[in-house]
Amino acid sequence: MKIIKDSDVRWGVIGVGKVCELKSAPAMNTIPHSKLVAVMRRDAAKAEDYALRHNVSKWYSKATDLIQDPEVNTIYIATPPHVHLELTQLAAEAGKPVYVEKPMARTFAECQQMIHVCEQAKVPLFVAYYRRKLPHFLKIKELLDQGEIGILRTVHINLKQVLTPNLVSSSAENWRVIPEIAGGGYFYDLASHQLDLLDFFFGKITHATGFSTNQAKAYQAEDLVAGSFVFENGVVGTGNWCFTTSVVSEIDEIVIDGSQGQIRFATFGEGVFTLYRPNQNPLHFHLELPHHIQRPLIQSIVEELLGKGSCPSTGLTAARTNWAMEELTKKRIT
Repeated sequence: MKIIKDSDVRWGVIGVGKVCELKSAPAMNTIPHSKLVAVMRRDAAKAEDYALRHNVSKWYSKATDLIQDPEVNTIYIATPPHVHLELTQLAAEAGKPVYVEKPMARTFAECQQMIHVCEQAKVPLFVAYYRRKLPHFLKIKELLDQGEIGILRTVHINLKQVLTPNLVSSSAENWRVIPEIAGGGYFYDLASHQLDLLDFFFGKITHATGFSTNQAKAYQAEDLVAGSFVFENGVVGTGNWCFTTSVVSEIDEIVIDGSQGQIRFATFGEGVFTLYRPNQNPLHFHLELPHHIQRPLIQSIVEELLGKGSCPSTGLTAARTNWAMEELTKKRIT
């Protein structure tokens, strides 16, 4: 069913920072029946600079002005999480579908409020967990669903990074480790991608428990999390996330074990993974990633809004990740 009345999805982007330089917003002009028509930053000069460099016809310094622009019919919120709820509510009240950056919000309660306001306004809510549409992760899901490693048993997440991880964009404020802005630390920024991806593979997490601590005291947020979780399909998982290791300990790996094999892959980086089966040589897969990494997910949003498909990352799926992160971090060790 077609959701918007227009023949094209005309995007307005709130918060055109680094994520909008290559990963997301530029893709909007490469998709049929999709166009980026307006951008907004609180710093008007930076908004204008972005618009001029990316050939966008309009720029604003107030979110409400962009949301009320009659030419804009879909809103992309590319800000830090602390304003996701407020901006989602404003967009929903204006009757415009919402695409919001991840993590969806600071808390599960905020996620629930975002879902509620969009349901009340009868507008869809999408979240930027774009790994659900990347080719190598789709291939992994295909192999799992086809039983290539047998009955699924366990999954293990191991993510260890130095104090200033290369996996995140640097910023003067470093809002990613300010809980009042981000909800938590690098765990919320990075592990959210991993937990959402496993939700895509196995279904929702039904039970989760863990411990978190701030060992290094380099910032306010947690810097180490360890926990376990169970998926609705019976897979049991564990995770260990540390963001204060030495360079020799750095690792980004997820291991999925089945009754007849194993799959290993990194969440971040190249589109590669390896399939291991007894008495066989390992199978190495390398699928090319899109130039604009969010393009496949954004295309699925456009298709859903035009009644031609569906997007796999919604407010409902993304809220489950926030719930799991809260369960994994709530036992704080001081």
